[in-house]
Amino acid sequence: METKNIKAFGTEAAEAPLQTLDIKRRAVQAHDVEIEILYCGICHSDLHSARNEWHGTMYPIVPGHEIVGRVVKVGDHVKNFKVGELAGVGCMVDSCRECEHCKNDLEQYCEEGNILTFNSPDKHLGGHTFGGYSESIVVDENYVLHISDKLDLAGVAPLLCAGITTYSPLKHWKVGPGQKVGIVGIGGLGHMGIKLAKAMGAHVVVFTTSLSKFDAAKDLGADEVVLSTDPEQMAKHAKSLNFILDCVSAEHNIDSYLNLLKVDGTLTLVGAPMEPLPVTSFSLLLGRRSFAGSAIGGIAETQEMLDFCAEHNITADIELIGVNEVNDAYERLLKGDIKYRFVIDMASLK
Repeated sequence: METKNIKAFGTEAAEAPLQTLDIKRRAVQAHDVEIEILYCGICHSDLHSARNEWHGTMYPIVPGHEIVGRVVKVGDHVKNFKVGELAGVGCMVDSCRECEHCKNDLEQYCEEGNILTFNSPDKHLGGHTFGGYSESIVVDENYVLHISDKLDLAGVAPLLCAGITTYSPLKHWKVGPGQKVGIVGIGGLGHMGIKLAKAMGAHVVVFTTSLSKFDAAKDLGADEVVLSTDPEQMAKHAKSLNFILDCVSAEHNIDSYLNLLKVDGTLTLVGAPMEPLPVTSFSLLLGRRSFAGSAIGGIAETQEMLDFCAEHNITADIELIGVNEVNDAYERLLKGDIKYRFVIDMASLK
């Protein structure tokens, strides 16, 4: 298959810093869309993958799955995208398309395993896929998203991961007016959860371990803010919440939040703690409560989320950086020194 060399930013080893690399992209095929990448968000999973903290990283690796850009070429059979249009790519670039989940627009749960935007087998060129820290990307049109020109494009980029990761469970568990919804943690995921739950019409209660984040939570749209380390504040919300979105990726006490749910309430985990989280059986049994998890969303739902955000003027709160700042951004990410998402201006790669 014909290929072309492009510039990218990645690493060839877990211990090595990210640097400029040359990678190959396939030539545009009949159903492909080629996108010049304008902005790419930095997800915590980029760091985990680059440093092989989840194991299984294939090197060299080019991270990035929060991609916003402009269409520069389309295949002969592409129907839904035109040259010059804005487009986005999220966490997936393909799936089997045949299993029950793919046929039900749940490609994120593909039985054969979806093809991730980076560090997945590349069925076209062999080797593995390379992500959005690069000049351009070629993706089958079925896995490309339409991006509104009404919003700040850099702020849209994190919606392709953080946005859909929080939107999908809020939508699945039917969050809306008349509901009291808890958001645990105010970070890259949590700040999007607050904005989306509020836009859906819910009464939003934010739980944080830091008094310094109270004003920030209010600015994001929270109706109430609770210091989760204060037993009295927590007790005031016992058995009062319809739904809790847990965005924390560190070890924390799940029971303390399950006990805030009403009968038939659900706590859904979207953070990814490395250690198991113990749960006391009676925290579930005595309220017929559910402890669930959720992973990103399908392509159709991701488009729905993008349209919802355009309608409600929702973007991520970001810090825009150049590629030469990515290594420093990774270190700051480890310290939580970001409100709330880094986004790379990919023009800095040229």
